[in-house]
Amino acid sequence: MYLNKEEIQALSQRRRALFINSLSGFKSANLVGSVSKAGQTNLAIVSSVFHLGADPALMGMIFRPHSVSRDSLENILDTGFYTLNGVGEEFFRLAHQTSARYPSDVSEFEAVGLTGYFNQSHPAPYVAESPLQIGLKYIEHQTLEVNGTVMLVGEVVEVSARVDTLSEDGYLDVEALGLVAVSSLDSYHTTSRLGRLAYAKPGLPVRDLICEPDQSESLRPVTAGQTDTKKSTDGDALVEVKIV
Repeated sequence: MYLNKEEIQALSQRRRALFINSLSGFKSANLVGSVSKAGQTNLAIVSSVFHLGADPALMGMIFRPHSVSRDSLENILDTGFYTLNGVGEEFFRLAHQTSARYPSDVSEFEAVGLTGYFNQSHPAPYVAESPLQIGLKYIEHQTLEVNGTVMLVGEVVEVSARVDTLSEDGYLDVEALGLVAVSSLDSYHTTSRLGRLAYAKPGLPVRDLICEPDQSESLRPVTAGQTDTKKSTDGDALVEVKIV
C-alpha cells in the first residue's frame, strides 16, 4: 500500500478519519469525568491523553475544535477540575457508548449504565468501575492554529489503583489493571507485555528489568469503611496516592 498526500485527501471524510487515526497506533482509552457548575455530570471517552511531565505531574489531552458545544471541555474550563478513568476490559462497550451525542442535560453515567461517584477530596466525578482513577486540576489550554483543536493541560492531584500493581521503582502495571487500548476510532485491544528493559547506556547490552510490588507504608490502602468510594469491580482493595 502506498498513498500520497493527494490520494489521502481524496478519501471520503469518514474513511480518511479512520485511516489517519490508525497511524498513531495503540492509545490509552480513558473516560473524562466532569460536572457543570449547575451539578450536571458528564462522561466522555477519549484516546488523546498524553504524558507531559512528572515534576510537576502533568497530563495533556486534545479536544476537537470548540466550534460547537463540548460539554467536557466547557465543564473543565468552568470548574477547574476533572477526572481520567482508565477503561477496563469488563466495560469497554459501555465506555464506547459515551461517545454518542447525548443532550447536555443527560448524564452519560446514567445513560450508559456506569457508576459515578464523588469523593471528599476532589470535586469532579469518578467512574467506580474503573481500575485506574486520576483526579486532575486544570492548568491551561491552547487552541492550536494548525487545525483549531484544543490542547488542555491538567495537574495530577490524586491517583487510585490496586496496591499490588505499583512496583518499588514507581512503575504502574496498567496491564495487570486490565486496561484496554484503542486504535483508530473504534477498535479496542488488550495488551501482552514483551518485557521491561533497564535504562539504556552506550556500550552496555540491553537487559531485562524486574521490579517487585511496592510495600511502602507511604501508600494508604483503603479500609473497609471506605469501600463505598474506593472499591474495584472485583472487590480488590485500592490504594490512593495523593500529590499535594
